[in-house]
Amino acid sequence: MKITPRNLILHEFIGLEIEVAESTNECMRGLSGIVVDETKNMFVIEKGGVRKKIPKRGNVFLFKLEEGNVLVRGDILAVRPEDRIKKLMRKAR
Repeated sequence: MKITPRNLILHEFIGLEIEVAESTNECMRGLSGIVVDETKNMFVIEKGGVRKKIPKRGNVFLFKLEEGNVLVRGDILAVRPEDRIKKLMRKAR
């Protein structure tokens, strides 16, 4: 299934381009890169060989997709990736 703005949260985020659009921590705003790992509470992004851990809570993320950009509040993503995908797939049926 192709990743679109409508089905983004049903997919794995690893490999997607991401940017911190808004944050409660001013130092986090504007950080961007490719998602290389995801846990319940963190994204690990890489840009130029440098990896950064970014908490999901308190941040709004901009995912850059072929079909357009999508803003997602990190608070709703703060679950284990496998649980998020399973739960939402059940609801989509």
